Amino acid sequence: MASTRDIRRRIKSVKNTRQITKAMELVAASKMGRAQQAAKAGRPFAILLAQMLDAVAQQVGEDVTHPLLKPREVRTRGVLVISTDRGLCGALNSNLFRLITEVRGPAKFVSMGRKGTQFLTRTKRELIAEFPLSDRVALREIRPAADFLTKAFLEGQVDTVEVIYAQFVNTLNQTPARVPLLPIAEFSEFVKKLRASQQIGGPVDRDVREMLFEPDPASLLDVMLPLFITGELYQFALAAKASEHSARMVAMKTAKDNATTLLGDLTLDYNKARQAAITQEILEIAAAQYSAA
Repeated sequence: MASTRDIRRRIKSVKNTRQITKAMELVAASKMGRAQQAAKAGRPFAILLAQMLDAVAQQVGEDVTHPLLKPREVRTRGVLVISTDRGLCGALNSNLFRLITEVRGPAKFVSMGRKGTQFLTRTKRELIAEFPLSDRVALREIRPAADFLTKAFLEGQVDTVEVIYAQFVNTLNQTPARVPLLPIAEFSEFVKKLRASQQIGGPVDRDVREMLFEPDPASLLDVMLPLFITGELYQFALAAKASEHSARMVAMKTAKDNATTLLGDLTLDYNKARQAAITQEILEIAAAQYSAA
């Protein structure tokens, strides 16, 4: 059995660890609340923009085509990885990296988050750009990444653009997801999936009104499609941040609870060691008195 001095040292160390993990849990909970509110607040705009694009696509038909809407033969895949800057968030990043390893064939990667950058560099994958992402996700941080990916797709550097990120389900569940971004698919199907994922009721009706476009539909698509791409990346980044803070809060709470359990065990061991020491002293005193007698 360890000495009482060693056990006291361990108890002090575990108490300090519990205090740190509790503080980190509270900080993560605060950031998680803000990230969840921001992610939910942006969804109605994303749905409305997708519905507007769907209405334009219906009225235009096949008269106007746009390179962002046209699929082509996939020779090189483009993948944006949204990870975290710091660890201590459970298996969140390792689950994302598992999706990266499933990407087969030629691929070029773009990273947002230091952990993803480190993994891509360590595994010698082709990393063509990296962008910073703060805890308070701002639209000005997303625009450079959206413009870079759109330009790479239009110039033919990549034939698709996919996003790997942690999809926020609830506080205890964050699911790694790989979703296509370019070329843009049917907007009506996107709206349906978006409503289902956000549990927003109501049917998605086809807009049968006659519309006049000013300026022409091609000019509208030139403006609205990049806006749609930026908005989608913004929502992905917000969901990734909400997932990160949720995972970190749960991980820190688990660490705090484990520290509390360990502290109880150490206290019990300390009391046993102290009692054994006292009993040993009593036996030594009694033995000395018996020898003197």
